[in-house]
Amino acid sequence: MTPRRIGLLALAALCAASTAACAASSGAGAPSALGNPISGEGLPNPAPEVVANWGALPAGRRWGTSAGIDIDPIDGHVWAYERCGAAGFGGENCDTNQVDPIFKFDRNTGEVLANFGAGVMVTPHGIHVDAEGNVWVTDFAANADGTKGHQVHKFSPTGELLMSLGAAGQAGSAPGQFNQPNDVITAEDGSIFVADGHSGQNADPPEGSTGRIMKFAPDGTFLMEWGRIGPRHGEFRTPHALAFDSAGRLFVADRGNHRIEIFDQDGNYLESRYMFGRISGLFITEDDMLYAIDSESSPTNHPNWVNGVRIGPVDEDRVTAFIPPFERDDRIYQGAAGEGVAVDADGNVYAAEGPNSMRYAGGAFTKYVAVER
Repeated sequence: MTPRRIGLLALAALCAASTAACAASSGAGAPSALGNPISGEGLPNPAPEVVANWGALPAGRRWGTSAGIDIDPIDGHVWAYERCGAAGFGGENCDTNQVDPIFKFDRNTGEVLANFGAGVMVTPHGIHVDAEGNVWVTDFAANADGTKGHQVHKFSPTGELLMSLGAAGQAGSAPGQFNQPNDVITAEDGSIFVADGHSGQNADPPEGSTGRIMKFAPDGTFLMEWGRIGPRHGEFRTPHALAFDSAGRLFVADRGNHRIEIFDQDGNYLESRYMFGRISGLFITEDDMLYAIDSESSPTNHPNWVNGVRIGPVDEDRVTAFIPPFERDDRIYQGAAGEGVAVDADGNVYAAEGPNSMRYAGGAFTKYVAVER
């Protein structure tokens, strides 16, 4: 362990016990001088107005959970999905209840602008909108018949299925297979990156579990992969979300290791971030501000860390702002927050509510309205 890492851990522990001590710290890689990044105390909230149960839902349907939300780079509206009424990962899913899971919402009104994807997936997990407005979604579970799931799908903006990667319904670790793909993102040159392996965060992952990043050419040809389950740099315990900064660096939410790992597009490790919690979702704005949402910190797997959205510059391991969670009685002082996060051009923040938070949020999506700038 490097001296810098030891110092950060010691300072984080000190901040957890004393906001004043944290406020006295300074320097790159240190917690923000504004407040406590672990509890959020003393940090400004840039989007304090909470609009719970945001977004319209077609008549006769009920919200399912989500973990993915993104902003259309062309018109600035919001893309997301809900899991076809499923409140968790068991029982009902988008195969047994074949309604359209993918939505485009008007970012101002929450009105549905597009809705498609019925019959294609089982349990959508990650979502990404590329520069041409195409919508990419990962499907991280298989159906009972083994004919759907463990795939990445590319849709046109109007819902035409353009490409599917992976072997339908068949989990595996071969180059042409996925095992619980968590997220997908495309680079400026069209290269496709997939974060694969959801179960690696467990204490005893099932046999065959993966923890890797896979890279494909724009036409879907497999190029390379890196990573396995583990704590070292370049290893992962559930690579849950992906984001690029303006320099083209790939940020990976390594949820089970409570960190963000940063790589170049050839898989070379660059650096890490440790001050953003047990992260489920990432979003990086055009001005290189990192938004990381913590939905999983709890009394058993990440004590004392409060759920919510931590915000900071991409080039520093420093939290400068915080959006607090909903209250949750069995996570005293820690609360409940969503799994996916996105930020529009006005600074409004959107959360996709997962199994740990939807009940407390009141719906699949929450909008946090920004303070006027």
